[in-house]
Amino acid sequence: MTKDSFTLADIEGAERLAGVSYTPQERQLMLDNLEGQLASARMRRAVRLANDEPMATRFDPRLPTFAMPAPVGPLRFSDNAAVELPGTDEDIAFAPVALLSAWIRAGKLKSRRLTEIYLARIEALNPDLECYATVTPEIARAEADAADALIGAGIWLGPLHGIPYGLKDLFDTKGVVTGWGAEPFRNRVPDRDAVIVDRLRAAGAVLLGKTTVGALAYNDIWYGGVTRNPWNLNEGSSGSSAGSASATAAGLCAFAIGTETLGSITSPSQRCGTTGLRPTFGRIPRTGGMALCWTLDKVGPICRSVEDTGMVLAALNGPDLGDPSTIAAPFHFDAGAEWKHLKVGYLPEAFGEGATAVDHAALQAVRDLGVEVREVKLPDLPYGALINTLYAEAAAAFEELTLENTDDTLTWQDAGAWPNTFRKARFLSAVDHVQLDRLRLRVMKALDGLFREVDVLVGPFMTGPMLVASNFTGHPCLHLRAGFLEVGTRGKASLGAGKLSVGEEDVAGQIFTVPQGISLWGRLFEEGPILNLGMALETALGVAERRPTFAR
Repeated sequence: MTKDSFTLADIEGAERLAGVSYTPQERQLMLDNLEGQLASARMRRAVRLANDEPMATRFDPRLPTFAMPAPVGPLRFSDNAAVELPGTDEDIAFAPVALLSAWIRAGKLKSRRLTEIYLARIEALNPDLECYATVTPEIARAEADAADALIGAGIWLGPLHGIPYGLKDLFDTKGVVTGWGAEPFRNRVPDRDAVIVDRLRAAGAVLLGKTTVGALAYNDIWYGGVTRNPWNLNEGSSGSSAGSASATAAGLCAFAIGTETLGSITSPSQRCGTTGLRPTFGRIPRTGGMALCWTLDKVGPICRSVEDTGMVLAALNGPDLGDPSTIAAPFHFDAGAEWKHLKVGYLPEAFGEGATAVDHAALQAVRDLGVEVREVKLPDLPYGALINTLYAEAAAAFEELTLENTDDTLTWQDAGAWPNTFRKARFLSAVDHVQLDRLRLRVMKALDGLFREVDVLVGPFMTGPMLVASNFTGHPCLHLRAGFLEVGTRGKASLGAGKLSVGEEDVAGQIFTVPQGISLWGRLFEEGPILNLGMALETALGVAERRPTFAR
């Protein structure tokens, strides 16, 4: 294309896409130098950038006034040494990590037996749930035997010693397909392990396999099908940590690893009834993991109890040179720590129209714990506009799919799917993105102000702007089961409806009992208080142990 191929009409049409308006004289001036601008873009596009090459610009959630919390004593988890091993494999499979760990340490349960229990459940239930993309029985058995040998030698590596887990198929595993849920990468086999895989192995955890991920970390559709919710097989499990939540909820692993850019831990935990912890941005390295959005991606555990998430976080915490966005931060947690001094806030609009009986009951349960609960508010800002930053980073991470026209190979193809989003993202100007970054700073200050008033914020999964706002500010969030609803099949929905999922149309006459959760947000790098409050709330609500009928 030459500069002569641009016309005033071309520029005028582009103005409508950009939401600006210029005069004929201003358009005329552009004709002589637009080609140079486009030529420089073509030169840059000729340099292919790999997914693991990060941006030079790094996001840091800390404002200049931030002070890192000092570590206060060693990590302390509950003492479950006196709890007896149950008599059935199913009861063992659904036990929380805190109990499994105590039984393994005491020699009441072998890691190999626990691993075989999960492998048998995977073989029986995975064909319907589609929650594992790849199962690695040889690796699992070898790691379980190694864990048992260490216990026999009197060596205990910590709470995850001998505990089998599922790994979201965004993280590299040497010699094992890591396909990112997407057709163009389904045969991708890395030659090294991700850093979190190394850390989990060092902690003694046992890899069962790779849990399914919605293609390129969105939704629950992947190249093998649709991952299902074990409470209702008619609907997807939500995403993008689709398999991690489904497998954990169905007792096909002791815990699983998820990631969240914008709801990908909390949304599937909401749908499948698991307990998901999205840690503070920068706490856990993403080295060896697929990048979707360098300034937003976070790694966290999906479990069946609150305390379990703290055990996993302890093993994963710490910076890594391979991820320039990681931040050295202590993680302090004491399962017996006092929590009644905590000030808890809530946004009143979150409990207005659209809130369920379970939401209101959960708020009342927090009040009944005896903590101070107060209304709070956030400034009126266009929080949702920040999502355009996510779209731009994701479009850049997978630019070759758009430019080489291979995005058509992805199964999910509609207005809300990645292919269309990647294309559309190219029409928002760089100027607008600079302004979005400035808005992000204002949002960071807004949430900083909120957490100067309260220690914890409580609310439904889609509390006002918190899903978007807290992901962009990097604040941690714990999502736990709060109760159950009797509903028909929840139909097709997208991020706007808080589902990040697909589903069939409502099944006439069928009612399903499905879980409903509640979220707790906390201050930067202060996951401990929300875990302590979460444990107390989990006990008060008394609904964590109920199992999906399908998985029994």
